[in-house]
Amino acid sequence: MKIIIVGNGKVGYAIAAEMAKENHDIIMVDSAAAALRKADSTLDIMCVEGNGASISVLIDAGVRDADLVIAVTDKDETNLVCCLIAKKLGARHTIARVRNPEYRRDADTLKQEIGLDMLINPDLSAAREIARILSFPTVSSVEPFARGRIDMIGFQVSEKDTIVGSTLSTLGVPRLSNVLVCAAEHDGDVIIPDGSFAPSAGDKLYMVGTKPDLQKVLRSIGRSPQRIKTVSVLGGSRVAVYLAWELARTNTKVRVVEISPEKCVRLAAQLPHAMIIEGDGTDSNLIQSENIFETDAFVSLTDRDEENLLMALNAQRVGVNKVIAKMTRPNYIDLVRDTGIDSIISPKDITAGQITRYVRALANSEGSAVESLYRMLDGAVEALEFTATAASRPLLDTPLMDLKLKRGILVAAIARDRDIIIPGGMTCIREGDRVVIVSKSIGLNDLVDILA
Repeated sequence: MKIIIVGNGKVGYAIAAEMAKENHDIIMVDSAAAALRKADSTLDIMCVEGNGASISVLIDAGVRDADLVIAVTDKDETNLVCCLIAKKLGARHTIARVRNPEYRRDADTLKQEIGLDMLINPDLSAAREIARILSFPTVSSVEPFARGRIDMIGFQVSEKDTIVGSTLSTLGVPRLSNVLVCAAEHDGDVIIPDGSFAPSAGDKLYMVGTKPDLQKVLRSIGRSPQRIKTVSVLGGSRVAVYLAWELARTNTKVRVVEISPEKCVRLAAQLPHAMIIEGDGTDSNLIQSENIFETDAFVSLTDRDEENLLMALNAQRVGVNKVIAKMTRPNYIDLVRDTGIDSIISPKDITAGQITRYVRALANSEGSAVESLYRMLDGAVEALEFTATAASRPLLDTPLMDLKLKRGILVAAIARDRDIIIPGGMTCIREGDRVVIVSKSIGLNDLVDILA
């Protein structure tokens, strides 16, 4: 596919890197020559210097025969204008990044009037991921499938977990409470575990199932989740605003620390049920006087990775039960993992995953399109959701044990009508099923791609 990306910031670069891996024809448009030089030297893409909202620049980039235009500059209005022009000039599909909360109410109207095919909001997506993690405070990541009816959780095994040293078949975990252990990282190796796998302290495990069943299993291995009732947020960013709105649904008490007086006034108007604290969130006197760390969870959401890392480490040191940090630089993300802070949020990576899912669905418009896509273990494993259609006939109504699947493929869960099924060898996939696949084969576009 021919894809034009307008805006070579952190999000644009991350999307370009992902799309280049998928072997698409990528054209990057940006007015900053220095940013383009970096992209040109590190990625297999073509670069066009200029204003992405300019008709002549878009034509030079080849918009008339583009399959997809993705506008991700730092200005919402520029992104909307770019997509409007691109659609008028012949681009088949357009995606705009829109972050301003004021545009949230107008999403459907914008799609209809401008012809947008997709609106992406990295800040809202990050906030929702944080809210999901806070609903499972003893794990590091939570990803929904089947419209939220199935969850996939990830966590690092500790010495206190009762599963250490015992095989999964002995524990009964693979089928316990309708839950499946679907991926693991053990001694540096990424595996799709079977019943003979014995978790060790330090391993990273992923489980899939319904929320109640997953919580039951977590309690059975010694992780008793306590509901998060109070959250301190450092930084009054857009992510913080969206997060406060998400947590308001569960009556979670939120306090936001922001150094800018002007921002504090806006936050007080936007978040009437939250406590807004004006001051430097890194100041120890403020932390003590306002009891910033005396909460169930601490979330660091400033625009500076260094500050987020420092304050997350401080919160962890004093014993806050759940600590989450926003990170944008890949080298910092690796550093944070070494410190033991397991819940890291990267809005640009979340957005890149959303775009990848959309592009794969476009590339496979006649088959079983990718409904959800989640990468884990540094991208070594993908979890994908497909809806089985008539085009999936080669694998329908046949017991899984009789299907010849590619190596490194696991059918992890099936949502059928009101039922959630953790499949066994005799389970059959039926038309209309929502099927969650865990795969070490990166790049699946269709459900039938799981067949050898």
